[in-house]
Order: sequence, then C-alpha cells, then structure tokens
Amino acid sequence: MTELVLQALWSGILTGSSYALIALGLALVFGTMNVINLAHGELVLLAAYVAYTCESAWGASPLLAIPAGIVIVCIATALTYALVGRIRRDRELNSLLLTYGIGIMLTNGILLIWKADIRSTKSPWLQDAVVLGPLYSMRSELLFFVVSAALIAGLWWWLTRTWAGRAVRAVASNRDAAQLMGIDPHRVEFVSFLVAGLLAAFAGAAIFSVNVIQPGLGISLTVKAFIITVLAGMGSVPGVLVGALLLGLTESLTTTFFSSALQELAGMVLFLVVLFVLPNGLFGTRWRRAH
Repeated sequence: MTELVLQALWSGILTGSSYALIALGLALVFGTMNVINLAHGELVLLAAYVAYTCESAWGASPLLAIPAGIVIVCIATALTYALVGRIRRDRELNSLLLTYGIGIMLTNGILLIWKADIRSTKSPWLQDAVVLGPLYSMRSELLFFVVSAALIAGLWWWLTRTWAGRAVRAVASNRDAAQLMGIDPHRVEFVSFLVAGLLAAFAGAAIFSVNVIQPGLGISLTVKAFIITVLAGMGSVPGVLVGALLLGLTESLTTTFFSSALQELAGMVLFLVVLFVLPNGLFGTRWRRAH
C-alpha cells in the first residue's frame, strides 16, 4: 500500500510538471495583458503534431522537433498577438471571443492536416521504463520533468534578473507608469506572447512524448491551464508550479484509488473548493503586485 501511494504521488508530480509548462504561458500573457488566451492549448497541440510529423515522416526523435516546433508555434503566436493587439475596447471580453475563435480554427486546421486518428510516439528510448527505487516512470516523463524544472527556473530568473523581465513586470504592474518610464508596452506584450509560444513548443513535445494526442485535446489543455492559473491566483507565475503540482497529484490519486473516469471531475472539484475557500487563489493577489 505504501509503494502504491508513493507511486501515485510520483506520477502526480511528473504530470504536474507538464501541466506547469502548459500553464506558464497562459499565466504570463494574462499577467502582462489581462488576456486569457483561449487558443493556448491548441498552440501546445500544434507543437505536439509538429513533433509527430518529424518522427513519422523523417524518423527523428520528438526532442529534435523542438526547434521546428518553436518556429512554427511562435509564428502562430505572433499572428495571434497581431490580432489581439488590434483590440482597443473591452479587451478582456473581446480577446476571449477572438482567441476562442482562433482556437477553433487551429483545431480544424489540425484535423484537416493530420486527420482525427490518435497519435503517439513510437520511440522505444522515450517509452523505456526508468526505475528509481520503488518508483517507476517512462524515460520521457523523467526527461521532461527535468526540462520543465529548468524552464520554470529560467523563466523566473528572466523575470527577476533581466531588464526585459523587469519590463514585463513593470507593464504588468502599471502599464501607464511603465510607458512614462520609456518602456514600450506593445513590445513587452509581444515578447510575452513569444515566450509563451516558446513554452508551448516544449510543452507540446512533452505531451506527444508522454501521452496520446488527437485534434480535440487542445481545449482540454486550455481548461487545465486556466484552472492552474486561477488556482495559483490570476497572474501568479510562481504559484503556477504549486497549482500544477496540486492538480497533477489530485488526478493521479483519483485515478489510483478510485477511477480514471473521475480524473477530470476531481480536478474541477479541487478548482471549486480552492475558489470557495480562497477566492483570490492560493497565492492571493497577483504576483505583479506582490513583487
């Protein structure tokens, strides 16, 4: 029984690290623009299908597809920003409608190009089991756990130690004051979208390497990213990691001790309970005000 619990916790941590990678981009864009990008999950899925294409067409590892995924997803992200950036009135509401429409277009584009079949990696190296004492995982899960930790640490360093990162935080804190200090808000917002696209490319490769993918998965990824962002406290980048791990652990324990059919329900129950007890999320007010 003890080993079963430890394995469930370990699986939840590995899953949560992938969720954090997905949700960070959504949280970063919201923090700088007050925009919930409802096409974010589809951008992650687009990167996953790029990885699938590289593997199926050229026999390349999904890991080698990450640079191509970065280029393609960042182009799609830049086009998304070009459209969102043109909104001048009621940005929060209109951007929701716009990005939702973009997400539908991406889903249908993926469906037209790659069809509705379920895809998964065929790389034996990624699917091989890794044993750490009583704990088991696929090599891909462990690899992207390390990659996620490195990217999260790198993002936090960028936000707190570089001029560009401080500019992002300044715009997130007070757009008008940042503009008076010589910071171009539009350039900062564009950079935030590109960084979100970069994170989405890595997340897509991770999703394809660990799980199966199909065109309808994008909306599910967006919902999970939104749940994590709200759990953390809207716009709280440091809290995203905690919220993602909490969601991953909840789903893993539910699957292990109850049923996989209740996994999604357990995540929504967690979401509602946290909002009921802590309406501002686990980390209270937005990170940009705290820092």
